[in-house]
Amino acid sequence: MLRTISIGDYVSVQGLMVGSTTDGRVMVKVGEKVFTGVPVMTVRAA
Repeated sequence: MLRTISIGDYVSVQGLMVGSTTDGRVMVKVGEKVFTGVPVMTVRAA
């Protein structure tokens, strides 16, 4: 599943979700690198 995470105040990363941590952070893989960050909440239009 494609997920977007925030890894700083101004940086976000989008990639394939590969796991999650016990504190609620999400791991995504982009190419050969795995990034860990806070998931970005999605808003659906009404």
